[in-house]
Amino acid sequence: MVRIRVARPEEAAALTELVLRSKAHWGYGREFLERCAPELRIDAHEVGPRRVVVAEEGRSAPVGVASLEGDGARGTLGLLFVEPAAIGRGVGRALYRHAVARARELGMRRLVVDADPHAAGFYRALGAEESGGRNGLVRFEVELAPPAAWVGAWTGGRAAVHLGNVAEFNAQFGDASLDREQRAAHHYACLAAFYSPRPAALVLPRPVPAEWLDLLGRQLGWADVEVYDGLAGRGGPGLSAVVRGREALAERLTGLGLPLVPWGHTEEFARLAGLPWRAEALRYESKAEAHALFERIAAAGGHPGIVVPGQWRARTRWAAARLLAGRARAGQDTVLKSEHGVGGSGTTVVTARDVREAGGARAVLRRLPRGPLLVEEYVAGPGPDGVRDLTYDGFVDGSGRVHEVGVALMDVAGTGYRGATTGPGVVPSWAEKPMLAFGEAVGRELAAAGHRGWFDVDFVADGAGGLAPTEANLRLTGPSVAFMAGARLDEVRGGTHLVRVIDRVELGARLPGAQLAELFEATAYGCAELGAVFLPAIPTAAFARAPWIGVVVAARTPEALDAAADLVRSKARAVGEGLRE
Repeated sequence: MVRIRVARPEEAAALTELVLRSKAHWGYGREFLERCAPELRIDAHEVGPRRVVVAEEGRSAPVGVASLEGDGARGTLGLLFVEPAAIGRGVGRALYRHAVARARELGMRRLVVDADPHAAGFYRALGAEESGGRNGLVRFEVELAPPAAWVGAWTGGRAAVHLGNVAEFNAQFGDASLDREQRAAHHYACLAAFYSPRPAALVLPRPVPAEWLDLLGRQLGWADVEVYDGLAGRGGPGLSAVVRGREALAERLTGLGLPLVPWGHTEEFARLAGLPWRAEALRYESKAEAHALFERIAAAGGHPGIVVPGQWRARTRWAAARLLAGRARAGQDTVLKSEHGVGGSGTTVVTARDVREAGGARAVLRRLPRGPLLVEEYVAGPGPDGVRDLTYDGFVDGSGRVHEVGVALMDVAGTGYRGATTGPGVVPSWAEKPMLAFGEAVGRELAAAGHRGWFDVDFVADGAGGLAPTEANLRLTGPSVAFMAGARLDEVRGGTHLVRVIDRVELGARLPGAQLAELFEATAYGCAELGAVFLPAIPTAAFARAPWIGVVVAARTPEALDAAADLVRSKARAVGEGLRE
């Protein structure tokens, strides 16, 4: 492990020698080094004013040195050198990220780096943006925007314990459209890595590859994340109950004094975390209850552009058939929904033509999962700019205050969620303002009902630019992963990132663990070459019978983001094709 500490004046001479050895590593001759020596020297009286720090590994002598110089809004990374024998072990990355964090603490808004050409690739990979050069050096600049207000409020600015209880959350609703064995839910529990910007521990139902977390740690600047995986068996108790049943583990997780963050709240999680439990607090996870809430808020006024679609509860299949048949005769398309389906499960669009071609409404319904149905008016779109599926994310803190996180553009095929994109300019202004206002209003109602934690409100844009709220989710979601990853990348890399969650990337062949790790490393390298970041989000599904992975990509421009997404898919296809040959 690399540890950063403040340098001492009496170390100045030894640190100067380290700097010169590091510079010489790139093949520079004695004469050149002698000319550079005055600029590279660290004098004892300068150690404090130049904010010199050193990197250590264990109790060894310093293996790296860096300085952060300047005052006001603009700082300079004056030095960053690593002992040649320690290059490649993460020392330079640790020093750089320490300098970025310290500069932000000091109120600096821009950090300038004049880098040796041999180190240019290192700074590019860490997110610094090239801005020219002078005297044979390559100049980089790093924007240091303050974090969004919600970041500090979510977990109090601290690391957190993340509990991947996706299956446990889904099971409490018993929705007929959900997989009874919760196979997919256990894979999606890997998203626990992104339940906050900085995990201290992950608790997971299935075993995960160690290489997966190592790559995430390097990309996101995590250190010493504890992992407790393989805790849930098929058909067994929920993850929170398993943890509670292991006394030493429960004491360890709750004794860290850090927030416990689940995918969603359950009675068992409340017992584990020592929180009050009210099942009523989740009432608006129901699509029918959420719809009624949307109607009340819209009827109260103040939300122009929000159009709530009609919805009717069909208590029997006969009642659903009559409603569907009547709408089809009128030439109207319909959305059929189960009460608590997730990610598009249990939601089906049925056109008037579908009903005719199937031979009637009853024939259509026989193809759907059993259980009560909601019959909803279909909203024809897309809206302006081709925008169709959108979402608002926010959360309610422990005191009942609503915090706005932001809005995202979702990728939905039919009714199935495939991913989301967040970042500046992703959602057009005509949609952003009404979404933020309506999402805030929903959040206040959720808080009044007792909900504490993350929530979202999904919208569909119609052809006239209206926004139809379609459901609320009282838990973490795919878009929330993008917000968390973006917040962390902004912190450790500077600037502001566009982030895209790709829910499923098909592999075409099951991969051995070693080959999956190679795929991840090669993809991360390729994305870095494009100026993007690759974060594997769901690795365990690569070992499923029909293998796939979930991923996150991030970049600062739409072009780089699209290129990275294309690269991820092409790498996945190539591996599958290679195994079949």
